[in-house]
Amino acid sequence: MQRILNYINGQFTEPESRAYLDNYNPATGEVYSLIPDSDAADVALAVQAAKAAFPSWSSLSREERSQHMLNVAKRISERLDELAEAESTDNGKPLWLAKKVDIPRATDNFKFFATAILHDSSELHDTDGLYLNYTLRQPIGVAGCISPWNLPLYLFTWKIAPALASGNTVVAKPSEITPMSAYLLSQICDEVGFPKGVLNIVHGLGAKVGSAITEHPEVPIISFTGGTETGKTIARTAAPMFKKLSLELGGKNPNIIFDDCDMENALKTSLNSSFANQGQICLCGSRMYIQRGIYNEFKTRFVEEVKRMKVGNPQSPDVKLGAVVSKPHFEKILSYIELAKEEGGTVLCGGKPVEAGMNGWFIEPTVIEGLTETCRTNQEEIFGPVVTLQPFDTEEEVLAYANGTKYGLASTVWTNDLTKAHRIAAHLHTGIVWVNCWLVRDLRTPFGGVKNSGVGREGGWEALRFFTEPKNVCIPLS
Repeated sequence: MQRILNYINGQFTEPESRAYLDNYNPATGEVYSLIPDSDAADVALAVQAAKAAFPSWSSLSREERSQHMLNVAKRISERLDELAEAESTDNGKPLWLAKKVDIPRATDNFKFFATAILHDSSELHDTDGLYLNYTLRQPIGVAGCISPWNLPLYLFTWKIAPALASGNTVVAKPSEITPMSAYLLSQICDEVGFPKGVLNIVHGLGAKVGSAITEHPEVPIISFTGGTETGKTIARTAAPMFKKLSLELGGKNPNIIFDDCDMENALKTSLNSSFANQGQICLCGSRMYIQRGIYNEFKTRFVEEVKRMKVGNPQSPDVKLGAVVSKPHFEKILSYIELAKEEGGTVLCGGKPVEAGMNGWFIEPTVIEGLTETCRTNQEEIFGPVVTLQPFDTEEEVLAYANGTKYGLASTVWTNDLTKAHRIAAHLHTGIVWVNCWLVRDLRTPFGGVKNSGVGREGGWEALRFFTEPKNVCIPLS
């Protein structure tokens, strides 16, 4: 059985404990590889390597750092099929989705930040002709990057790339549930001769490896994507140590559909925004609000289309939903469906496990109506193929519904009234608003949420600013 290894100081290493964890294929429910059960000792070695590599890496010209990163991007593209296969096996997502979206986006992340750093600039202020104040933006040191299991390589590179482009070295922890594509990335770094110690990848449990990265006194900057409760734990540790912190956390995103919308487009896109990646994307629209004038028609057509969605073998090109990521997550999602029934909800379709003939963790796409806005099903993040439907009458009413959770990551608005679109977007308490579209991502734009959905922003100049420290230099002119 294959054993994944840590990647520390340019070397593939076993964990110091020599202990390993089982890695499951969600579609079969079987262990197919082993991953290092690393701990603070492995993190200490990785930080030591990253710290030693920092002076040389941060001293390289931007063109040299860019070229190293472009070499990685090129090799990711060349190994696309292998990486997509690994991601589908590890995560349970459809293979076509990994090929079409996840792995190409990982390539784009490296390309974007490798080239963006070439065009980075800073500020100069002429103070009444008496002084010049200019800003230096300098790399900070060893960056700790901790990424989730839902979009493994996509989000892993989303953190690593801007950290490296800015001149930092990195100690990174991929999710222990989906480690394989990060392991293949370490192979790619080895293949292209990426400088030793600049990128270190340590596998293992969040409670061991993630905590050790967060607690390490020589890791001054932490970027984390994952659950809100874990984010709270990281903040409690990092804040007293005065670490720079970026937290991209949970979501309970509203999808608002007005009766003047383009119904065909809203239907088609809402199917995707509800159930893409088995609903395991922090940006999925899990609460659907439909204006009463079109509620019955939209509901009927939406449910009919959901019933047609094929669930099964992730390797099959006609499958829309693969397996959910793990048995505990499978059980969590099913428990929320039962909770919704207890809270008075009616399951319009789905709601049950799927026997896909593979012994894995498959769930039917599920649509529920009849719930109150304040019930747990509508307030808590389920992170699975489950959406709720609710009618509304007025803008004021739907804004109260949409903003009525502790989360504020993303939202979607469907209307052909441009003035209304701007008005609603301005009053939604979310970091992202999509109007008549969903999941359109320009890498130059800021990404992140408000309230319990996180702190800080990723993407574009926001990311490059996060991974640097500004220093003002004042020069007298006389």
